[in-house]
Amino acid sequence: MSHKTNAARILDQVKLPYELKEYTVDESDLSAISVAQKVNIPIEQVYKTLVARGDKTGVIVACIRGDHELQLKALASLSGNKKVEVVSLKEVQPLTGYIRGGVSPIGMKKQYPVYIGSDIQLHERISISAGLRGLQLFLCPTDLIAVTKAQLGEISIPVV
Repeated sequence: MSHKTNAARILDQVKLPYELKEYTVDESDLSAISVAQKVNIPIEQVYKTLVARGDKTGVIVACIRGDHELQLKALASLSGNKKVEVVSLKEVQPLTGYIRGGVSPIGMKKQYPVYIGSDIQLHERISISAGLRGLQLFLCPTDLIAVTKAQLGEISIPVV
């Protein structure tokens, strides 16, 4: 079964190559680590999408490695905010059109500013959510940066 998500449709429109990979969703474990194992790629190539709100900019989006955690101060400084907070789970869907565990930085309801960990450039291919739980999108980092008009920076640290 193949689902064309908003993210996939947008990539088709701009003629960027990608691959979709389905996996079995475990509601009790929506972690990037679990996803990486299921789609069989190293965790450092799985990027998770977090939705945050800055005190000056409003809603912003961060994409970081699956084995990292977001550094709010670093994201605030990169995005021109004094303070940034991750939005509550109940706000994620109304803001993005996506549900938790299926948030893609591509194809949200609105085009929010996107910030991606600069370590993304170390990889030839990365994986992000395609916009549905159980569906990952594989693409080239430069294409993701281009399609989201992302700014890169050091915004995460490894989870210990």
